[in-house]
Amino acid sequence: MTDETYDYIVVGAGSAGCVLADRLSAEGTHRVLLLEHGGSDAGPFIQMPAALSYPMNMRRYDWGYRAEPEPQLGGRSLACPRGKVIGGSSSINGMVYVRGHACDFDGWEAAGAAGWGYRHVLPYYKRLEASHGGEAGWRGEAGPLHVTRGPCRNPLYQAFVEAGRQAGYELTADYNGAKQEGFGPMEMTVWQGRRWSAAKAYLAPARKRPNLRLVTRALAQRILLEGKRAVGVEYRRGGRLVLAKATREVVLAAGAINSPKLLQLSGVGDPARLEAAGVAPRHALPGVGENLQDHLELYVQQACTQPITLYSQLNLFSKARIGAEWLLFKRGHGASNHFESAAFIRSKAGVRYPDIQFHFLPVAIRYDGKAPAKTHGFQAHVGPMRSKSRGWVRLRSADPEAAPEIRFNYLSQPEDWADFRACIRLTREIFAQPAFDPYRGPEIAPGAEAESDAALDDFIREAVESAYHPCGTCRMGAPEDPGAVVDPECRVIGLEGLRIADSAIFPQITNGNLNGPSILVGEKASDHILGRDPLPPSNQAPWIHPDWETAQR
Repeated sequence: MTDETYDYIVVGAGSAGCVLADRLSAEGTHRVLLLEHGGSDAGPFIQMPAALSYPMNMRRYDWGYRAEPEPQLGGRSLACPRGKVIGGSSSINGMVYVRGHACDFDGWEAAGAAGWGYRHVLPYYKRLEASHGGEAGWRGEAGPLHVTRGPCRNPLYQAFVEAGRQAGYELTADYNGAKQEGFGPMEMTVWQGRRWSAAKAYLAPARKRPNLRLVTRALAQRILLEGKRAVGVEYRRGGRLVLAKATREVVLAAGAINSPKLLQLSGVGDPARLEAAGVAPRHALPGVGENLQDHLELYVQQACTQPITLYSQLNLFSKARIGAEWLLFKRGHGASNHFESAAFIRSKAGVRYPDIQFHFLPVAIRYDGKAPAKTHGFQAHVGPMRSKSRGWVRLRSADPEAAPEIRFNYLSQPEDWADFRACIRLTREIFAQPAFDPYRGPEIAPGAEAESDAALDDFIREAVESAYHPCGTCRMGAPEDPGAVVDPECRVIGLEGLRIADSAIFPQITNGNLNGPSILVGEKASDHILGRDPLPPSNQAPWIHPDWETAQR
């Protein structure tokens, strides 16, 4: 056993942790330790955007978590990939960049997260972004995170956007600008043909500083508490146990699964559940591990009558050619995640802002790369954004190496089923527009025979998959809120010297993919930790459909 001392200890070198390591070490006056259980992010499977389905299925890069069997899904147990590598889940995700809707953050503020309204977070989004092609005045241009758009060379991308227009929906040139609602180009964290993870954007330059120490292959086992103050972290690396002391603060950035797990291993949580798992309670905080949220999605797939889809690139020869072109020139099919057009729409009149998201893909294939349709096709990944279903992350035992119990309770609310049926029917209507006439073949999934509510529910039960957006398990709120875990400055309520800064603190899941909001949390939390005044709030007003109360589109 050895001792080490730092000013700040950050647990987790993921989307938010890389930001924190950079910002906390930037002035050179604070000694910062960054702990990561995974290893290097080098290698083509992570760095080549088109290879996105590989790292999330590799134990080398993924914690390998699986959720509990879901009663509403016929007992299916869904995968819950979490990055176990430098860059965390930003190194294994689909690289889609979505800020979330302005109303999401105003909802956070209304739920007790004072200072996290849209007017407060917009300046931080501008600080973190280097936007290429985004809406002037709404986007950052000089930040560390490069955000780009695909070339949209395949005509199906534009057919999807045009079909949305023909169906009566809005168009938007930048869903991360003033107007999220509508059809338009999708954005990605890709730069010069490479995945631009938080590790690339933030950690790579920070690692050149002598006051930042990164320790990989390190498993954080518990937070060291003296009374009601966090004073360090116990971690294991190889056969050695290390007690790392923090003279200022410990910051958990281990993600929506591992941050609550580490709190519970340290005796912070619901006392009865901690005792049942063999952990002595140290600080009662019943919200730890509760409020787990996620996005579910399914694929509406259509055969394509023209041989123009990515199906022709799925053979071994084509994959070898694509890989060689990417390795040599960082261009071609390997340089895109192929999510190049998208949409956000409202499911019905009376919904104030979008509650359905589409990712369009010019091939019929699963997100994890498995089971492609045996024909040319295209698909829309579609799902509701704001399910009321809630789950939890709880310890099974006091063993730091044991996976926790992850239970999402997917589709446990009756309106979830109605929302998914609406998603399928609205997608079919879009695919039926004239823009797809030159390309539309038979429907592959759900299939033309699935028309009734019961038939669609059967398909939903068998077909829905996680979009891999877990969040909310250490909810941010007012200090007097009995379900809150951190206050609006990310401090663990009732403890000193301990904060959480990752997607676990989201009070409610945001519209779209979560990597952007997770990086945002790291940016804003770093100012709170350093005692800096927050960036001045923005007075820019986002676009809300003028007829939202009476019209669906």
